[in-house]
Amino acid sequence: MTLSEAATPLAQITTAIARAASMAQRRDPVTLIAVSKTQDAASIVPLIAEGHRVFGENRVQEAAAKWPALCDATPDIRLHLIGQLQSNKAEEAVALFDAIHSVDRPSLVTALARAMDKAGRRPDCFIQVNIGDEPQKGGVSTADLAGLLAHAHAAALPVAGLMCLPPAGVEPAPYFALLAKLAADHGLDRLSMGMSGDFETAVTLGATHVRIGTALFGARR
Repeated sequence: MTLSEAATPLAQITTAIARAASMAQRRDPVTLIAVSKTQDAASIVPLIAEGHRVFGENRVQEAAAKWPALCDATPDIRLHLIGQLQSNKAEEAVALFDAIHSVDRPSLVTALARAMDKAGRRPDCFIQVNIGDEPQKGGVSTADLAGLLAHAHAAALPVAGLMCLPPAGVEPAPYFALLAKLAADHGLDRLSMGMSGDFETAVTLGATHVRIGTALFGARR
């Protein structure tokens, strides 16, 4: 894609998202999650100053160390947990995040439902699907998705949609298309998919949330 060198990375990516959505004749909004994992406050503040409000973190402990002060200064910030979550961190995650993208097993569903009842707070949840059936990755298998969704609904977990990480080094479009089909089959309308290298493809295939770090912040620290 050809992007203006004068524009900030945020402006460039926002323009690219809008262009991909237009090509796909989409009118629904796409949420850009700025993945701020490993970034310090000094790196994050410029994006906040530019008007961005949605950020993603991989770890509860890292987010808890840096975000409360930033959120106090800018109360309309929304935090998304995009990394794997241990069940014993469920209460902390529910207290801190507005959305959790990595729900992938019955024990975590149970822990999150209990934590939400206790806190009186109900962050949106995305079921993470191991879309490429890769043993090294988290996520429920496509075969077990229906069962996990049934468990989540029985626990009154607020399931908003599905999330995936396609296999590296291959064309991601078939995996994005499969996630979109799975979501439609189960009556879910939000799709968390697409990162710095493939977010435009994801948007054309229905992503409602894209998770972008490197293209915004540069190489990971």
